[in-house]
Amino acid sequence: MIAIGVIGIAFGFLSGSGERTFSNLLLNGYYLACVSTCGVLFCAIQYVAQAGWSASILRIPQAFAGVLPKAAVILLVIICAGLYFTHPGLNVDGKETIVPYLYKQWALKGITTPGDPNYNDIIAGKSGFLNVPFFLIRLVTYLGCYSLLGWLLVKYSNNEDELGGMFNYNKSYKISIIFLVIFGFTVPLFAFDTIMSLEAHWFSTMFGWYNFAALWVGGLSVITLTLILLKEGGYIPWVTEDHLHNMGQLLFGFSIFWTYLWFAQFLLTWYANIPEEAAYFYKRWEPEFKPWFWLNIIINFATPLLVLMSRDSKRAIKVLKVACIILICGHWLDYWQMIMPGTTGPQSSWMVEIGPIEIAIFIGFAGLFMFMMLTALSKFKSLAPKKHPLLEESLHHHI
Repeated sequence: MIAIGVIGIAFGFLSGSGERTFSNLLLNGYYLACVSTCGVLFCAIQYVAQAGWSASILRIPQAFAGVLPKAAVILLVIICAGLYFTHPGLNVDGKETIVPYLYKQWALKGITTPGDPNYNDIIAGKSGFLNVPFFLIRLVTYLGCYSLLGWLLVKYSNNEDELGGMFNYNKSYKISIIFLVIFGFTVPLFAFDTIMSLEAHWFSTMFGWYNFAALWVGGLSVITLTLILLKEGGYIPWVTEDHLHNMGQLLFGFSIFWTYLWFAQFLLTWYANIPEEAAYFYKRWEPEFKPWFWLNIIINFATPLLVLMSRDSKRAIKVLKVACIILICGHWLDYWQMIMPGTTGPQSSWMVEIGPIEIAIFIGFAGLFMFMMLTALSKFKSLAPKKHPLLEESLHHHI
C-alpha cells in the first residue's frame, strides 16, 4: 500500500499535476494527524470520565497516540514544502505570477506590499495572523502539545503495568484534563490554519467545530475497525460485542452531531446569501463538485443513520465493520471537499475530479498509518493494560 502511494505521488509530479499532488498530500497528511490525535483524545476522555468499560481497549488508541509525533512531522514537512516550492499560476485577481503550491491566497510573495502587482488589501489586513513564521509556529505548538501529552499518557500507562497502584492512573487523569483544555481551545485554530486558510478570503466560525466532529468520527471509525480486525485475528478475545456496541453508539451519535454542524454552517450561509460567505459554497455547487458535495452528506449522515440506528446492527461485527469502512472513506471525501475546490479548482468533469492520484495517495497513507500504528502496538508488553484499576469492570462489561 505504501508503494502504491509513492507511485501515485511520483505520477502526480511527473505528469505535471504538482498542485493537485500537493493538495492530496495535505489532505492525507491532515487526515493522518487527525486520526492519530483522536487516539489521544479518546484516552483523555476515558480517564477524565473515569470510564471503566473502555479500560481493556485503551492500548489501541494509545498506539494511535504513538503515531502522532511522526504524523505531525509528516504534515509539517508537506506544509513547509507546499509553502516554499513555487510554480507559475494565477493570483486572486487572475493575473499570471509565481505562486506557492499551498496557501497561495495568503503566502504569495508581495501580497501584503502596497504597489506590488500581487497586493491584496483583504489579505494585508489579516497579515498579522496569516504570515509564514507565525503560521508555522502555531502548527508546531498545536501538534507538539498534542504529541507530548499523548506520549505522557502512553508512558504512564506502561509504568502502571510495571508498578500497579493508583499513582500513574492519577497522573494520567491530570494529564488528560490538561490535554482536553488545550485541545478544546486549539483544535478550531488548527483547522482554521491548516484547512480554512487555503481560502483566506472566506471564514466561518463553525468551521473549527465542524472539523473537530470530522476528526472525532473519522478517528472513532479507525479505532473501531482496528478493534474488529484484531478481535477477528484472535489478538484481543476479551473484547466483546458489548464493547463494540459502545463504539457503535459513539459513531452513530457523533455522526449526527457532525451532520448538525454541516447543516448549520451550510444553512446559515445559504440563508444569509452574503456574497463573501456564499462564495465558498458556490464553488462546491459547480457541476464538477456538486455530485461529490451531496454524496458527502449521504455517506456521512445516511450511512450511520440507516445502518447503525438499531441495537442489533451495533452488535453485528460484519455490519459495524462495513459501516466503519464507509465512514473512513466518507470523511476522506469530507476533507477532499474542504480542500480541492479552493486549491486545484474544477477539472473537465465531476467523474475525473477523483482519479488515480487521489486513490493511490490515500491508499499509501492508509498503509503508512497501519504500519506505524501496528508497530507502536507491537511494542506494548500486553495488549490490555493489565494493572489498570478499572480493568475488571471492562472485562465484565455488559449492556
